[in-house]
Amino acid sequence: MYHHDRLGKDAGERRLLLRRYIRSGEISLGGYKKAKIYGLLTCSSGKKMKVANRVFFRDEVEALQHGYRPCGHCMPEKYKQWKGQLLQK
Repeated sequence: MYHHDRLGKDAGERRLLLRRYIRSGEISLGGYKKAKIYGLLTCSSGKKMKVANRVFFRDEVEALQHGYRPCGHCMPEKYKQWKGQLLQK
């Protein structure tokens, strides 16, 4: 898991490193650490959050291992599955 605010010394360095990690496949999902939600990097909800609250994951397995749940906005099917599992408990 990568914390956006720890990727570099300033916004420019963070932007460069983030692009490099996305292109190399080290990052494929973003997350909101306050609510422990993960979603697609293209999600409009995720783009609105503060840098201090943003985290990134290599894949869905990593996000789930850290206790994050799918975003209902950009991953509705995954969210429905997650919600269904909660209701069964």
